[in-house]
Amino acid sequence: MTNIFVAFLALMISMSALAQTNNPKETTMHAKGSFDVKVVPQKPDNPQEEKAGLGRMSLDKQFHGDLEAQSDGEMLSFMTEVKGSGGYVALEHVVGKLNGRSGSFVLQHNATMTRGTPQMNIVVVPDSGTGELAGISGTLIINIVEGKHFYEFDYSLPTQK
Repeated sequence: MTNIFVAFLALMISMSALAQTNNPKETTMHAKGSFDVKVVPQKPDNPQEEKAGLGRMSLDKQFHGDLEAQSDGEMLSFMTEVKGSGGYVALEHVVGKLNGRSGSFVLQHNATMTRGTPQMNIVVVPDSGTGELAGISGTLIINIVEGKHFYEFDYSLPTQK
């Protein structure tokens, strides 16, 4: 069983390396700007979630800049007893225009904070793009400066015909 897992893992790593090579049918782009976010705590589905320290929030964002869009999402979080340590996962559906192309896509967040030091991984869910954003892939970085939210978005789209 262990050998099968190791072989599967090696195959996934090699496929990942191949997928990251330049694809002439895609255009890689960069977008940046700011966003406003409204985070609203939601009532726990059951009392055990609150006892366990889990939180659930709804997200409402307005993106500005190269991405002019609105998003709605859900976030699950946990804060430890150590100040500045915790984690969250989230999904958000983004609808609008990205560098002039209309459509939608879904962002998946996975983030941890260790005593104030963040580590985030925010990616476009594969095959979630619609309209002129069909086929989009990419990663997004969030920066917070003096309480203001900014994004840097590296993404690829199939070349338009």
